[in-house]
Amino acid sequence: MFYPFYYYFDRTYILIIIAAVFSMWASYRVQSTYSKYSRVASRTGITAGEAARRILANNGIFDVSIKRTAGKLTDRYVPAKGEIYLSDMDSTSIAAIGVAAHECGHAIQYHEGYMPLKLSHAIMPLCSIGSNLGIPILIIGVIFSIGGLIDIGIILFGLGFLLSVITLPVEYNASNRALKILEDYNILSEEELSGTKSVLRAAGLTYVAAAAASLASLLRLLILTNRNRD
Repeated sequence: MFYPFYYYFDRTYILIIIAAVFSMWASYRVQSTYSKYSRVASRTGITAGEAARRILANNGIFDVSIKRTAGKLTDRYVPAKGEIYLSDMDSTSIAAIGVAAHECGHAIQYHEGYMPLKLSHAIMPLCSIGSNLGIPILIIGVIFSIGGLIDIGIILFGLGFLLSVITLPVEYNASNRALKILEDYNILSEEELSGTKSVLRAAGLTYVAAAAASLASLLRLLILTNRNRD
């Protein structure tokens, strides 16, 4: 018997497609927004590296060093090393300064013992292991029809979604801290802060997209495993 093509189409892929489109849009948004404001130099002429050092010093943080890193938008704070890596360290653009301030926001969070950050760091190893083991355990459970293994696999895979959710307030808090610091320390003017805010908001969308993609994958697994049990 002939069946139309949509008969074979797994409708759960719609979840993945929607999440993938959202992720691509978020990635494009942050790249284009950063590119736009990377061409706008700060009126003070301060570089991203200089701004970062000033922010850290004003917050009593002297055990964190600023280092250059290759690539674009590869900026990050590594608390284990006490280092902030900036991809546009010598840039005077309001985009680079905003991103540098955001990473300093993470350093301040760590310095103050910000609970969501401590929680995300505490569960990160477990979530990483769980995400890697979740699918293999689930597949074994499905092959041998072992409901307990299926449940364990889903729970382990779901740890990745948990981490992405906890990461959201950490990132948005760091951005809010950055904007306030840049204003309070007169590093950027009110007009310049408007552009920097656009950059940090666009960057925040990438974390929302990551959480959405993780949720879509988890929902798809739940739907498929429930079908298998039925």
